[in-house]
This record gives sequence, C-alpha cells and structure tokens, in this order.
Amino acid sequence: MLTGIFAGITWALETVILGLALTMSPFVSTEQAVLLAPFIATFLHDAVSASCMLIYNALRGGLKGFFGVCRSRTALWLTLSSAVGGPIGMTGYVLAVSCLGPSVGAVVSAVYPAVGTVLARIFLKEKTKWYQWIFLILTLAGVYGLSYTPSFSAENFWLGLLGAFMCAFGWGTEAVILAKCLKDTAVKDEYALGIRQAVSALLYGLLILPLLGGWRMTAELFVGGEGKLLLTVAVAALCATVSYLLYYRTIGKLGASKAMALNITYTAWAIVFTVALTGDLGVLSPMTLLCSAVIVLCGVLSAADLRALFGRQGSVGESEKTCKKR
Repeated sequence: MLTGIFAGITWALETVILGLALTMSPFVSTEQAVLLAPFIATFLHDAVSASCMLIYNALRGGLKGFFGVCRSRTALWLTLSSAVGGPIGMTGYVLAVSCLGPSVGAVVSAVYPAVGTVLARIFLKEKTKWYQWIFLILTLAGVYGLSYTPSFSAENFWLGLLGAFMCAFGWGTEAVILAKCLKDTAVKDEYALGIRQAVSALLYGLLILPLLGGWRMTAELFVGGEGKLLLTVAVAALCATVSYLLYYRTIGKLGASKAMALNITYTAWAIVFTVALTGDLGVLSPMTLLCSAVIVLCGVLSAADLRALFGRQGSVGESEKTCKKR
C-alpha cells in the first residue's frame, strides 16, 4: 500500500512539472501551438520514459528477459494495454479538458478507478467489498470538490463527454489488462513498463502527430534552442517512470482495483507540489484542504481489507486466551 501511495505522490509531481512545461513558449505562442502542445508533450514524455526504461533494464542485466517478453504472447496484451491506456486514454483526457475545461478534466481522470474496478470484478474476479465501494465513491467526491467550479459552461459538451468516456475506459482497461499480464512470472514490472512506454511513443509519433500535423512543431523544439522546455519535459518523464514502476508493482501485489484507488490520491498530492514548486498559495483553502484529506484517507481505506485485518486480530486474541487456559 505504501508503494501505491508513493506512486500517487510521484505522479502528482509529474503532473505539476508537465503542467509547467505546457505554459512555456512556444507551447503558448499561437492557438495552434496550444492545441498541439499536450500531444507533443505526451509524445516526448513517453519517448524519454521508454529510453529511461531501456537504460534501466540494460544496467540491471535485464535486456535478454525484456526482449524475451517482447517475443511472447503476453507482449500482444501489453501492446493492447499500451494502446488503450496511452493514445486512447490520454487523447480522451486531452479532449475532455479542451471541451469541458481543466477543472472538470481532473474529475474525468478520477473516474477510471470505478470503471477499472468493475472490469476487474468481471474479468479478474477481484472482489471489492461494500465498504470499499463507499470509500471509493467518497474519494471521487473529494476529487470533484477539489476541482468544482460553480460557473461551468461547455461549448462542445458532447464531444467532451466522448473524451471522458475514452479516458475512463482507456485507463481503467489498461490497469485490468496489466494485472492479468503481471501474473506471468516472466513479465517483470520494468519489462511491462518498457513495452508500454515504447508502444505509446511509437503510436503518438507514427499515428497521432502526423494526423494532427504536429511533427513540424516538434522538430522546431530541437532546432530552436528550447533546451529549458525539453529539460522540463524530461524531468516530468523521469518522475512518471518512477511512478509507473511503483504503480505496476502495486497492481502486481494488490490487484488492479486497489492499485487504482491508491494511485488516484495524486489529485491531493498535486496541491502540495503546486504550492512547493510555484509558490501559489491561492490553491490553499479550507475546502481544498478538506477535500485533499478525504481523498488520501478514503483512497487508502478503499484499498484496505478492514474485515480481514480485524479478523486476524480476533484470531490472535482467541489464540492468546486458549494459551492462557492451557
């Protein structure tokens, strides 16, 4: 569970740093640049992360095992999870944020644990107890309160709703497929992540960016001396790599539904890093502090098996009484 919490913490750090990168020039120079920026940043982000994983596996002497997994049947499922989690899920998220606004986008990204939990119940037979559902719903309510705005308006509501569905389905399905793949002892966390980031980067580079006409702007970043921007994206990618490794490990140990519930606490940790990195105290208010506490506490409780915990304590107490009688 600590691994899952730290996955959320490092993802919050990645989110804030990547958000800073999206506010830099030339990402904000023109209206077209603003539209292309999330897709270009995601491509660079995943490409750097894939390179980090290749170096990581090489240093640990795992390249033979990595390429062995690439040639296995499990690699097909990992490729599928990469496609639905990367281009489909992330493109849906960007679409939802663009059409519904950034505040609602945070809520959209937080819906995927509920979708993933239902899918895990159907396909993986993961059991979620009634009180875990309650805590998960309270976690989502905390995320909603964290990003609630009374003046909500959307010109392309139905298009944003389609993006929300793509995001929730993509990220929720990705976690369920990964949980199935990680049951194979030959598939280590670092192998799965290497395949995931490589496939995502290739799909963005060979499919999405050409369709959007984003390759020219991407090339200009390297020839135009945008070193600060590229470094910021690289740092975000490094944080994401650590977060994904911890997230995958949590999925392998606890299952998809519990890992997602712990990972979604990133929405609360992002408040901490926003204040620390930008000095923006305006995000602090009694409402945000209350919602952040609810997200972290209920996120942890939704992943905890309280009944089993108390059951073990009861059995220990009974055994102590038996020993005393003897």
